[in-house]
Amino acid sequence: MAVTTNLFGIALRGWRERVSPQDSGLEAGGDRRIPGLRREELARLAGLSVDYVVRLEQGRARHPSAQVVTALARALRLEPSERDHLFRCAHLAPPPAGNVSRHVPARVHRLVGQLEGNPTAVFAADWTLVSWNEMWSAVVGDPRTYGWDERNLVAGMFRSSGARGREPIAAWPVRSWEGDEVEEEDLVADLRVTAAAHPHDARLAAFVDRMLRDSPRFARLWSNGTARTHVGDRKTVEHPRVGDIALDLDVMMAAGTDLRIVTYTAEAGTTDAEKMDALRATCAGSGDGPVRVMSGTGGPS
Repeated sequence: MAVTTNLFGIALRGWRERVSPQDSGLEAGGDRRIPGLRREELARLAGLSVDYVVRLEQGRARHPSAQVVTALARALRLEPSERDHLFRCAHLAPPPAGNVSRHVPARVHRLVGQLEGNPTAVFAADWTLVSWNEMWSAVVGDPRTYGWDERNLVAGMFRSSGARGREPIAAWPVRSWEGDEVEEEDLVADLRVTAAAHPHDARLAAFVDRMLRDSPRFARLWSNGTARTHVGDRKTVEHPRVGDIALDLDVMMAAGTDLRIVTYTAEAGTTDAEKMDALRATCAGSGDGPVRVMSGTGGPS
């Protein structure tokens, strides 16, 4: 059954009523039944007719143009996530994002710190590594030794022209149970999603162009057009101290960002979990702090 709820009008009215007239440069005087903007004030700020704003709120006008939604979002001083929601309520694609951000909010740093019992790292949307915890280094090695160009996982994965199995992706081999080809396709498909969301990011465009030029494997996978967000994998870490460890890799999106939080976990009650406990013990009391940040990647791009 089709959804008939007036999502656009509900959002529009709710946000109109929360906006302070003073914040919008308007006089706050007069008898106001609501604390926010009047319809005529919003119409004036957005360059629309009052009648059209009324029809939008009441659901009698349901197909505003992208220009109208942009004007309303600006007048309502919406955050990017709210602006995107308003576009979706109008059955429109949200405007493309700016450059890929490498900024890690404090709440994400705290989350990585709270996950200190499991290997956890934060990647930008283009798979540039920006931070990690001690267990990440204990299980897959210190990222500063990986030798990835631009600290980028995709660049590290495709850094040789031959089979990737000849060169470990991390400090030591980390193998996908699905095989190298599937792992590579998943990362390329995810990068394609990011490239579409950030079409004006010159740095990202240059990175993709360089990968297309330097890696035939990347170029072949890029040309197949597959686009999907990478959500996880099953891995075997060939650890030099404790031997092979079978781990689940999960990729989570940090709310309000397009950061990828990547974490490894072992199935409880297995020898893999015991090996993780042994490595966890090496991190306890090291005094190095729970989270490390790559130099030059802590702020907005």
